[in-house]
Amino acid sequence: MKFTNRALIAAAFAVGAGLAHADARHKGDAGKQSVAADQHAFGRAGNPKNVSRTVRVDMSDTMRFSPASLTVKAGETVRFVVKNDGKVNHEMVLGTMQELKEHAEIMSKNPGMEHDEPHMTHVAPGKTERMVWQFTRAGEFYYGCLVPGHFEAGMVGKVIVK
Repeated sequence: MKFTNRALIAAAFAVGAGLAHADARHKGDAGKQSVAADQHAFGRAGNPKNVSRTVRVDMSDTMRFSPASLTVKAGETVRFVVKNDGKVNHEMVLGTMQELKEHAEIMSKNPGMEHDEPHMTHVAPGKTERMVWQFTRAGEFYYGCLVPGHFEAGMVGKVIVK
């Protein structure tokens, strides 16, 4: 009987965690500033007061980012100004290649899933959003559009942190 109760409790926690992730929302800068600056392999949410440069990133329905790659210095805080020149929704999500692939797979199985993290921004057609990120470690990281089918079509860029 104790095993059954433990299993039920574990299942309840697993379902709750999944619902919490599925219930989060994509939002603009205002929503992101209240999120704690959690450390990731590719950095952490940046303080807008510490921005050292602004990088414009354009997205299009050809499933490409421009620029397709960029180089930053370790410790640098970048403001991304992300413009969607297309007619469909796009997003820019920072991460390791493994994280982006895993997230893209989840998104393909749950296309209506919405979420809001400081390392991502969802951009409606013809709109511009902003994201501030501090790259804390050297390495190769990526940005991708995880709208189902977009990442798989090649909508990915690279960030080289030196």
